[in-house]
Parts: sequence; structure tokens; C-alpha cells
Amino acid sequence: MNLKKTWLAVPAVFALGLSACSGGTADSATTGEGASDAIITTNGSEPQNPLIPADTNETGGGKILDLIFAGLVYYDAKGAVHNEMAEKIEPNEDSSVWTITLKKGQKFSDGTEVKARNFVEAWKKGASEAMLSSFFFEPIQGADEEGAGDLTGLEVVDDYTFTVTLKAPTADFSQRLGYSAFAPLPDSTLEDMEKGGENPIGNGPYMVAENGWEHNAQIHLIPNPEYKGDNVAKNGGVDIIFYASQDAAYQDLLSGNLDVLDSIPDSAFATFEADLSGRSVNQAAAIFQSFAIPQKLEHFSGEEGNLRRQALSYAIDRDTITETIFSGTRTPAKDFTSPVVDGYNASVKGSEVLSYNPEKAKELWAKADAISPWSGTFTIGYNSDGGHQAWVDAVTNSIKNTLSIDAVGAPYPDFKSLRTEVTNRTITGAFRTGWQADYPGKYNFIAPLYGTGAGSNDTDYSSAELDSLLRESASATSTEESNKILDQAQEVLFKDLPVIPLWYSNVVGGWSEKVDNVVFNWKSVPVYNQITKKA
Repeated sequence: MNLKKTWLAVPAVFALGLSACSGGTADSATTGEGASDAIITTNGSEPQNPLIPADTNETGGGKILDLIFAGLVYYDAKGAVHNEMAEKIEPNEDSSVWTITLKKGQKFSDGTEVKARNFVEAWKKGASEAMLSSFFFEPIQGADEEGAGDLTGLEVVDDYTFTVTLKAPTADFSQRLGYSAFAPLPDSTLEDMEKGGENPIGNGPYMVAENGWEHNAQIHLIPNPEYKGDNVAKNGGVDIIFYASQDAAYQDLLSGNLDVLDSIPDSAFATFEADLSGRSVNQAAAIFQSFAIPQKLEHFSGEEGNLRRQALSYAIDRDTITETIFSGTRTPAKDFTSPVVDGYNASVKGSEVLSYNPEKAKELWAKADAISPWSGTFTIGYNSDGGHQAWVDAVTNSIKNTLSIDAVGAPYPDFKSLRTEVTNRTITGAFRTGWQADYPGKYNFIAPLYGTGAGSNDTDYSSAELDSLLRESASATSTEESNKILDQAQEVLFKDLPVIPLWYSNVVGGWSEKVDNVVFNWKSVPVYNQITKKA
């Protein structure tokens, strides 16, 4: 799921109207502490695509899917794995064949039972149609290197049991199964994907209310009465409002017209903790941020491109930017993963390219100019609705001042507009990227973004050496062994720099005086089902 954070087209005044119309803050707050009919309002963004789990790899859609679908496993607030739809997930001796047994009596919101075929057919369809998250199916027998094809390794044993045969032993396969790409689909969606994507029927703690998806405005989720898992909603629903800007959302939070905000605008970094007086969070999260340079851009292929990528990285003063722009809510990157995941290593060979070294940057840029003189303007595309202008301006100014070239930001009106050009490969400059982990593991920060043909490989980077190391890591017999191999994979990335690592994000968010039990999880998302309204 490629990062993934933004707010779309609703002005603040209209957002209040939407909240009130759906039974939101003011009225429901008087119904009693933890009232089961109290609706929680929060921020979000218009999904890029219809709401099909395997065809979603950005946070706008991902936030919604995680609330309306339940997987075989789920991750708690700290990232620990628990069975959800699965009764048992059992590997054979070398973890190449997995037998999955479902809990009986679990249902979709339309009342139909969740059965083995609903998982198997959903995964098969995601792979056969090469959906955006099909790369997650790559380990399964029958998938090609991009995760597409006929998943011959899936077999339904009976209504509540299916087996997964992998191409090679994969010790952490069960850990991955909480990601939304592995969610089941009901029979009705399997028969009509277009209708099912526009009017999703899930098996999670919430469901989309009738006519509840108002495109480019909000989506209204209500508790799913059929859900019997561990994450039953303790409130009357969640209204996710698609804001035009983070500043508008923040102002609604301060005025009591929004309950929970999962990202603070940069304009408030220095003041939000005082503004919210104990109702805020600033903690490490599994988020990595960068900007990507497409392989096809002029001056960025071959030896010339490699020299220029390194020069750009050395030209960025990450320490100053994270302190002045982000007020310490970001930490300069030392690798391609996150400090909160197991096996994090801040000293991978080659990571010195992330240090600020103007002399080295100029030297490398001059070597590239000797191959082919630089021409034009270096641009970084970003979505204007996501609060990115300040840091993009700071990064491009650092590059401009160090390398004596024209460098500027290239704003897009919203995240969907940016992602459409990235997905269609029509973008003509560098662009902001990042990653909010799908499951708590180092492999998830590398394979989906840099593996050949991976669904979130936005630059079409391809390295046979990296692909080989990813396969070796996936088949390791222990997490420790896998993580060591992934550090070797990062050495390759530091040589090639398909993206320029910038910093790790803390989750910085806040909540109103009207709600209790607000917890932000390991990947920076509020645990919405636990949030209650005060009396």
C-alpha cells in the first residue's frame, strides 16, 4: 500500500454539515459514556480505485478496507499477530505448504457465510487480473514474479479448510495474512466485481451504510451486526471525511467538529501538543518517506543516472529539514525500512549516501555532467492536499543551493491526481513516495516497492541481484536470518537508489475533548473500533 496519506475535496464548513447530518459529534455525545450509537468522525481521502482489497495499495482506500474487511489474522496496536477468521494456520515441516482452517459461523455483512472458497477465489481473481496488490501473491505456486497468473497452489479442501502451496519455504507467510490483499470476497462480489467495488460487502467490524459513499466528500461506516471477531465496534460508526487540506481538518479538530485526526499539518507542528493539551500523540510508527525518480527520466539512466541519484541524496540536509520543518516529528532515514520493525539496522553498508555532504554531491554531479551535461529543471511532484509543500520546498532548495541547478516542487491538486499519473507512468519528474507498512516486517518495506514488477514499484526499477536476495530472504528458516539477507538487499538499493530515502515519520495526531479510548497503532492508524464518545 504506497503512501498513501492525503485529504480530498471538502471544505471545513461543509465537513461540519456532513458530520451533523450523519448523527455525529454534538447529538451523539449526549447519549451517555461509550454510547453504542455515537458516531466517530475522522479524516481520510477518496480511494483511488473501487474498494476491492487486492486492487488497493494506497491509504485512502486502505483505511476503509481495514475497517470493513477481516482477514485470516489481524495485528493488534503493537503489531502482534492474532487469528481472526482463521481457527488454525499450520505449516508443514519446511513451511512450503500451509493448511488454513477457518472458524465456522463467520459471516459477511449480507449474511452469507465466510467459507474457504471466498478466500481462494478472491486471491485467484486478484492474481489473474494482475491487480495492484497482486505482488503479495508472488510466493504462491502458479504466480509469476509479479504475483499475477493462475494460483495453482491454492486448493479448497472443504468449506472451512484450504491449503496454500508456495514456490519455496516461507517462514513468515502467516504473518503477512493480515494485509487487506488477503481478505475474502463474498460470492456477490466474485460474480460482479464492478458492483462489489462500488458497493462493498465485507466481513469486518464495520460496513458501508446504504448510499454511504459520497465520492470526494465522505464515507459513512456503521457497525456490521454479523461480525463476531475480536474487534467489535464500541461506537455507532465511523464517518471518514475527505478534507481538502490538513489545515482545514486541524481547525475542525480544534473547534470540536472532528473527533480524531491522524496527521497534524506542518503549520501546527510547533504548537499542536500545547493546543490539544494531553489529547495528542507523537510516537514512532512504521512509516518511511522518500521521493522516487522514474527509471525512464532523461539523465537518470545508466552510469549517469546512478551518479546523479547519489549526488541528489548527498545534497539534502535531512537533519536541518526535519528539525526546522517538522519540529522533530520526523527522524532522518538511515535505511529503507523503519526503526520500529524487528531487525532494524542503522548501519547498512552504503548508507553514508544519506548524509549531507555538499562537496561529495558537487563532485558526483560534475562526473555525471562529463557523461551528459545537465539540462532542464529537477522537479518533485506532490499532492497539495497532503501538507507536503513545506518539505518539498526545503528539499528542492537544498538541492538547488548545493548543485546550482533549478529545482522546484510540482504540485498536484490532490493525491488521486498524483497517483493516477504515477500509476499510468505519465509523470515527467520525480515525485514524493513513502510506505506505511502492511504488516510489521522488514520484507514488507522492500519487496512490494523494489521487486521487479511489484505492485508498488512506481519507478519500474529492476535488479536481478535484489530479486534473488528477496527470494532468499523469503525462504529463510528464521526471522533473524531473513533480516540479515534483507540488509544485503538494502546494500543493492543504496547503490542504485531507485528512491531517495528522506526520513521516518512519527505518528502525530490528536483527538477532541468529546472522545475517549484513542490509541494509535504500530503503523500510525487510530484503533477506531475502540473509540467511544464521552457523556
